[in-house]
Amino acid sequence: MTKISAPAKKLRAFALAAAIGWIAGNIVSPAQAAPVEAVATQAAAPAFVSDRLSVEVMGAGPDVILIPGFASSRDVWRPLAERLAPTHRVHLVQLAGFAGEAWTHGDGAFVQPAVDEVARYAATLNRPAIIGHSMGGLTGLLVAQQHPEAVGKLMSVDSLSFFSALYGPTATAETARPFAEQAAAGILNAETEGFRMQQQAAAGGMMRSEAGRAAMVEWSMTSDRHAMASAIRDVMTTDARPGLAAMTTPVWAVYAADANGGVPSAVADGMWSREYAALPGVKLVRVDDSRHFIMNDQPERLDALVDEFLAD
Repeated sequence: MTKISAPAKKLRAFALAAAIGWIAGNIVSPAQAAPVEAVATQAAAPAFVSDRLSVEVMGAGPDVILIPGFASSRDVWRPLAERLAPTHRVHLVQLAGFAGEAWTHGDGAFVQPAVDEVARYAATLNRPAIIGHSMGGLTGLLVAQQHPEAVGKLMSVDSLSFFSALYGPTATAETARPFAEQAAAGILNAETEGFRMQQQAAAGGMMRSEAGRAAMVEWSMTSDRHAMASAIRDVMTTDARPGLAAMTTPVWAVYAADANGGVPSAVADGMWSREYAALPGVKLVRVDDSRHFIMNDQPERLDALVDEFLAD
């Protein structure tokens, strides 16, 4: 791996922590394991059964799919979903293996099968908007690349098109592979209490909210370790950058910067500008005073951006 510049050392440290504990959360109870079938809470939804994800539906209006990130419950998006429900039909995705959701795929692939199932679900709707956080943003980006006919627009929330670009501008899927295997092994081999401490340490860099950090940790502790290992291995070695130039789906890439313990704004600006440079018409929006989980650290700012994005 090539050396990275001194101003980016904090970002590299963030990447190393994220590779072990890239988890999401909010101050809502963890999701419980449930049959992977769409549940209509307020509005009818197409029948959908999958062993890769489940969907909870609420509200009525234009379709919006919300995808959480690594080891996350769908509840990370629930405050936004409830706010949107009076004007939109919201589809809250829960990825299998995370936050108590059943996992039946051992050490098999994670990302591409999830992309396939999100695309299959999206195809039952009317060109939905997709909003994805972290790994959920990468999933949405791949859906838009592989199935542009199924997606109306995409917002990625603090999600790069190649996660391992955090290690440096010359990183590739192959050079990242040893780090990915190391991260997966760390997840699989840690003792329970050691793993909890690992997640607690990572949570501080991911979110400013202490209450939110606690939920993040609990979600990771109820996630299937094999699912987590497979997911982090795939995320760190999946490079969506080659497909950016040919994309036609409108994309907003919202990213965080935090001068007090997070990624400095200049580093974040440089990273997102470089990594999304090939995507035609991408709208880059920085959210200051936030770490990785913008929906927790700056919920009102993100709400306003979502409203603007959906109205665009």
